[in-house]
Amino acid sequence: MYQKLIYFLLFITMPVAIYMNYLYAPTERIMGDIQRIFYFHMGYVLVFTFAFSVNLYYSVRFLLTSNINFSHKAYCHAEIGVLFTFLTIVSGMFWAKPVWGTWWTWDPQLTTTFVLLVLYGSYLFFYKFSIKSNTPKYAAVFAIISFIDLPIVYISVRVMRGISPVVFGGEGGGISDKMMDTLLITLFAFYLLYLVILDLRLKLDKY
Repeated sequence: MYQKLIYFLLFITMPVAIYMNYLYAPTERIMGDIQRIFYFHMGYVLVFTFAFSVNLYYSVRFLLTSNINFSHKAYCHAEIGVLFTFLTIVSGMFWAKPVWGTWWTWDPQLTTTFVLLVLYGSYLFFYKFSIKSNTPKYAAVFAIISFIDLPIVYISVRVMRGISPVVFGGEGGGISDKMMDTLLITLFAFYLLYLVILDLRLKLDKY
Protein backbone atom coordinates (compact mmCIF):
# COMPACT_ATOMS: atom_id res chain seq x y z
CA MET A 1 0.00 0.00 0.00
CA TYR A 2 2.79 2.40 0.93
CA GLN A 3 4.69 1.71 -2.30
CA LYS A 4 1.56 2.19 -4.42
CA LEU A 5 0.97 5.56 -2.75
CA ILE A 6 4.53 6.66 -3.55
CA TYR A 7 4.14 5.66 -7.19
CA PHE A 8 0.79 7.45 -7.42
CA LEU A 9 2.14 10.64 -5.86
CA LEU A 10 5.10 10.62 -8.24
CA PHE A 11 2.70 10.21 -11.18
CA ILE A 12 0.89 13.34 -10.00
CA THR A 13 3.71 15.57 -8.76
CA MET A 14 6.27 15.13 -11.55
CA PRO A 15 3.95 16.45 -14.31
CA VAL A 16 2.92 19.27 -11.98
CA ALA A 17 6.59 20.12 -11.41
CA ILE A 18 7.23 20.17 -15.16
CA TYR A 19 4.19 22.39 -15.72
CA MET A 20 5.28 24.81 -12.98
CA ASN A 21 8.82 24.87 -14.33
CA TYR A 22 7.80 25.95 -17.83
CA LEU A 23 4.48 27.75 -17.39
CA TYR A 24 4.10 28.87 -13.76
CA ALA A 25 7.54 30.07 -12.69
CA PRO A 26 8.48 33.49 -14.11
CA THR A 27 11.38 33.93 -16.48
CA GLU A 28 14.51 35.00 -14.62
CA ARG A 29 15.33 38.61 -15.51
CA ILE A 30 19.05 38.20 -16.22
CA MET A 31 19.56 34.58 -17.31
CA GLY A 32 16.27 34.13 -19.11
CA ASP A 33 14.70 30.72 -19.75
CA ILE A 34 17.97 28.84 -19.29
CA GLN A 35 17.52 29.42 -15.55
CA ARG A 36 14.67 26.90 -15.60
CA ILE A 37 17.32 24.16 -15.52
CA PHE A 38 17.80 25.25 -11.92
CA TYR A 39 14.70 23.43 -10.63
CA PHE A 40 15.62 20.00 -11.94
CA HIS A 41 19.29 20.67 -11.19
CA MET A 42 18.38 21.12 -7.53
CA GLY A 43 16.24 17.98 -7.70
CA TYR A 44 19.30 16.01 -8.77
CA VAL A 45 21.27 17.53 -5.89
CA LEU A 46 18.56 16.54 -3.42
CA VAL A 47 18.59 12.92 -4.61
CA PHE A 48 22.34 12.42 -4.41
CA THR A 49 22.39 14.10 -0.99
CA PHE A 50 19.82 11.63 0.32
CA ALA A 51 21.47 8.68 -1.42
CA PHE A 52 24.97 9.33 -0.10
CA SER A 53 23.67 10.12 3.40
CA VAL A 54 21.81 6.81 3.55
CA ASN A 55 24.87 5.09 2.11
CA LEU A 56 26.80 6.45 5.08
CA TYR A 57 24.11 5.21 7.47
CA TYR A 58 24.16 1.66 6.11
CA SER A 59 27.96 1.60 5.85
CA VAL A 60 28.25 2.45 9.55
CA ARG A 61 25.58 -0.11 10.44
CA PHE A 62 27.43 -2.75 8.46
CA LEU A 63 30.67 -2.04 10.30
CA LEU A 64 28.84 -2.30 13.63
CA THR A 65 26.84 -5.45 12.87
CA SER A 66 28.65 -7.21 9.97
CA ASN A 67 25.20 -7.75 8.42
CA ILE A 68 25.94 -8.05 4.70
CA ASN A 69 22.43 -6.78 3.84
CA PHE A 70 23.41 -3.37 5.15
CA SER A 71 26.48 -3.39 2.93
CA HIS A 72 24.35 -4.19 -0.12
CA LYS A 73 21.83 -1.47 0.69
CA ALA A 74 24.68 1.00 1.04
CA TYR A 75 25.88 0.00 -2.42
CA CYS A 76 22.41 0.43 -3.97
CA HIS A 77 22.14 3.95 -2.58
CA ALA A 78 25.60 4.78 -3.89
CA GLU A 79 24.53 3.67 -7.38
CA ILE A 80 21.63 6.11 -7.28
CA GLY A 81 23.86 8.84 -5.85
CA VAL A 82 26.46 8.44 -8.59
CA LEU A 83 23.80 8.61 -11.31
CA PHE A 84 22.29 11.81 -9.94
CA THR A 85 25.68 13.40 -9.25
CA PHE A 86 26.48 12.82 -12.92
CA LEU A 87 23.14 14.38 -13.91
CA THR A 88 23.88 17.33 -11.62
CA ILE A 89 27.19 17.97 -13.35
CA VAL A 90 25.75 17.59 -16.86
CA SER A 91 22.75 19.84 -16.18
CA GLY A 92 25.10 22.35 -14.57
CA MET A 93 27.24 22.35 -17.72
CA PHE A 94 24.22 23.12 -19.92
CA TRP A 95 23.32 25.90 -17.51
CA ALA A 96 26.86 27.27 -17.37
CA LYS A 97 27.53 27.52 -21.10
CA PRO A 98 25.10 30.36 -21.92
CA VAL A 99 25.49 32.05 -18.52
CA TRP A 100 29.25 31.83 -17.91
CA GLY A 101 30.32 31.34 -21.52
CA THR A 102 32.00 28.00 -20.81
CA TRP A 103 30.89 24.40 -20.27
CA TRP A 104 33.16 23.95 -17.26
CA THR A 105 35.28 25.95 -14.87
CA TRP A 106 37.17 24.74 -11.82
CA ASP A 107 34.93 26.66 -9.47
CA PRO A 108 35.21 25.32 -5.87
CA GLN A 109 31.68 23.91 -5.81
CA LEU A 110 31.99 22.36 -9.26
CA THR A 111 35.35 20.88 -8.38
CA THR A 112 34.19 19.36 -5.08
CA THR A 113 31.11 17.92 -6.83
CA PHE A 114 33.34 16.34 -9.47
CA VAL A 115 35.51 14.90 -6.69
CA LEU A 116 32.34 13.49 -5.12
CA LEU A 117 31.50 11.74 -8.39
CA VAL A 118 35.00 10.29 -8.63
CA LEU A 119 35.00 9.11 -5.01
CA TYR A 120 31.67 7.31 -5.13
CA GLY A 121 32.28 6.05 -8.65
CA SER A 122 35.47 4.49 -7.31
CA TYR A 123 33.51 3.11 -4.36
CA LEU A 124 31.20 1.21 -6.74
CA PHE A 125 34.18 -0.57 -8.30
CA PHE A 126 35.88 -1.04 -4.94
CA TYR A 127 32.73 -2.57 -3.49
CA LYS A 128 32.55 -5.22 -6.22
CA PHE A 129 36.22 -6.03 -5.72
CA SER A 130 35.82 -6.21 -1.93
CA ILE A 131 32.86 -8.59 -2.23
CA LYS A 132 34.84 -10.92 -4.48
CA SER A 133 37.78 -10.82 -2.08
CA ASN A 134 35.50 -11.20 0.97
CA THR A 135 36.62 -7.88 2.47
CA PRO A 136 33.46 -5.71 2.28
CA LYS A 137 34.38 -3.77 5.41
CA TYR A 138 37.11 -1.98 3.45
CA ALA A 139 34.46 -0.72 1.02
CA ALA A 140 32.35 0.52 3.94
CA VAL A 141 35.32 2.43 5.34
CA PHE A 142 35.96 3.92 1.90
CA ALA A 143 32.31 5.02 1.71
CA ILE A 144 32.54 6.75 5.08
CA ILE A 145 35.69 8.58 4.02
CA SER A 146 34.08 9.56 0.70
CA PHE A 147 31.13 11.12 2.52
CA ILE A 148 33.43 13.79 3.96
CA ASP A 149 33.33 15.53 0.59
CA LEU A 150 29.53 15.94 0.63
CA PRO A 151 29.35 18.71 3.26
CA ILE A 152 32.37 20.31 1.59
CA VAL A 153 30.29 20.62 -1.60
CA TYR A 154 27.72 22.66 0.32
CA ILE A 155 30.24 24.67 2.33
CA SER A 156 32.48 25.48 -0.65
CA VAL A 157 30.01 27.90 -2.25
CA ARG A 158 30.11 30.05 0.88
CA VAL A 159 33.61 29.58 2.26
CA MET A 160 35.66 29.24 -0.94
CA ARG A 161 33.43 31.61 -2.91
CA GLY A 162 33.80 31.08 -6.62
CA ILE A 163 31.34 32.06 -9.33
CA SER A 164 28.60 29.65 -8.22
CA PRO A 165 25.77 31.74 -6.73
CA VAL A 166 24.52 31.53 -3.15
CA VAL A 167 20.79 31.29 -3.76
CA PHE A 168 19.48 30.90 -0.22
CA GLY A 169 20.46 33.35 2.51
CA GLY A 170 23.82 34.96 2.96
CA GLU A 171 24.65 37.24 0.06
CA GLY A 172 22.41 35.38 -2.37
CA GLY A 173 19.85 37.29 -4.34
CA GLY A 174 17.10 34.85 -3.43
CA ILE A 175 14.21 33.78 -5.62
CA SER A 176 10.62 34.96 -6.06
CA ASP A 177 7.63 33.34 -4.40
CA LYS A 178 6.54 31.56 -7.59
CA MET A 179 10.06 30.29 -8.13
CA MET A 180 10.13 28.99 -4.56
CA ASP A 181 6.78 27.25 -5.06
CA THR A 182 8.12 25.59 -8.19
CA LEU A 183 11.32 24.57 -6.46
CA LEU A 184 9.53 23.00 -3.48
CA ILE A 185 7.16 20.99 -5.68
CA THR A 186 10.07 19.87 -7.85
CA LEU A 187 12.12 18.81 -4.84
CA PHE A 188 9.19 16.82 -3.48
CA ALA A 189 8.72 15.14 -6.87
CA PHE A 190 12.39 14.20 -7.00
CA TYR A 191 12.28 12.84 -3.47
CA LEU A 192 9.45 10.56 -4.60
CA LEU A 193 11.47 9.65 -7.69
CA TYR A 194 14.35 8.70 -5.42
CA LEU A 195 12.07 6.38 -3.42
CA VAL A 196 10.68 4.78 -6.58
CA ILE A 197 14.11 4.20 -8.12
CA LEU A 198 15.33 2.73 -4.83
CA ASP A 199 12.34 0.40 -4.68
CA LEU A 200 12.94 -0.77 -8.26
CA ARG A 201 16.66 -1.21 -7.62
CA LEU A 202 16.13 -3.35 -4.53
CA LYS A 203 13.55 -5.45 -6.36
CA LEU A 204 16.14 -6.31 -9.03
CA ASP A 205 17.98 -8.48 -6.54
CA LYS A 206 14.86 -10.47 -5.73
CA TYR A 207 14.54 -11.90 -9.24
